[in-house]
Amino acid sequence: LTGTPLAHWLARRDFRGKQLVETLVELPIALPPVIAGVALLMAFGRRGVFGPALEVFGIALPFTTAAVVLAQLFVAVPFYVRGAALGFRAVPRELEEAAAVDGATPWQAFRRITLPLAFPGLLSGLLLCGTRAAAEFGATLLFAGNLPGRTQTMTLAIMTAMETDVSR
Repeated sequence: LTGTPLAHWLARRDFRGKQLVETLVELPIALPPVIAGVALLMAFGRRGVFGPALEVFGIALPFTTAAVVLAQLFVAVPFYVRGAALGFRAVPRELEEAAAVDGATPWQAFRRITLPLAFPGLLSGLLLCGTRAAAEFGATLLFAGNLPGRTQTMTLAIMTAMETDVSR
């Protein structure tokens, strides 16, 4: 929901601080997964930066299903944003301008021209994001734990099974 508009914004706009925003978006790609988990704990844990504020509203993220989702989003969404931005950059602006000359609103031009032409980049980013999230291990283990039936992902379940007798 936010990755596509962010990718479009980064692909089509020039602004002061764009390099910083792109760096922050892509930072999780360069972080080792365990460090990403520690960062999430430092941000959203009980004693983290946002933890006390969330606690006021009765929200506790670590070791919950929401933590699994947040950890996977944190490490995987940059892959989607990168692929989607490349897809949007590949669409010539002249086509959008021609649609505007023909009377299309910006939304119509986006929906009927930009989006279909950028679709291969969006799909590529979506596939990379999904496979990265499915393979996530370190950040999920540290931030969400490995609680069977609650926060255990397929990857963590395989690790747990491999720690026991693999012949069973």
